[in-house]
Amino acid sequence: MSETTNNQSPSEYPDGSRKVSNGMTVYFGTDHAGFELKEMLVWYVRDELGYDVVDCGAKVYDKDDDYPEFIAKAAQAVAQQPTNRGIILGGSGQGEAMVANRFLGVRATVYYGGTPEIISLSREHNDANVLSLGARFVSEDEAKEVVKTWLAKEFSGDERHIRRIKKIDQTTR
Repeated sequence: MSETTNNQSPSEYPDGSRKVSNGMTVYFGTDHAGFELKEMLVWYVRDELGYDVVDCGAKVYDKDDDYPEFIAKAAQAVAQQPTNRGIILGGSGQGEAMVANRFLGVRATVYYGGTPEIISLSREHNDANVLSLGARFVSEDEAKEVVKTWLAKEFSGDERHIRRIKKIDQTTR
């Protein structure tokens, strides 16, 4: 897996600057349907928001590729280190979330438009650690706003939410 992180040489950045990492790594995965949006979001999350980024693919546009392999790589990485996050993309984001949610400890939420408040609640109440975007339904500006909100939002840590998350994990063992 090829990594794109904030620790790369400054010459790899468009403006020649070096960004300071905030310590969280964001894993990206997509197929052809989300490829263009993923490319923009990788840059945005790394260069504008200051997160370390790992691009799990697709690395090139291929109209015949299949999302499960790319999504599984991102989800597995988040499952192994739950303090990190994943952003996965596809046409609707639905199938991608289904793949991600097969990994113990991954809690993928889907966004394909509508009120961004649902994204805040996915973090606050469910400690969602993977965001699945429906690339055919969100604009670049909407995706940037939702990603920024989702990455910044903290889990509430309320006992009732912790209890529910534990029950989710128990049902998948």
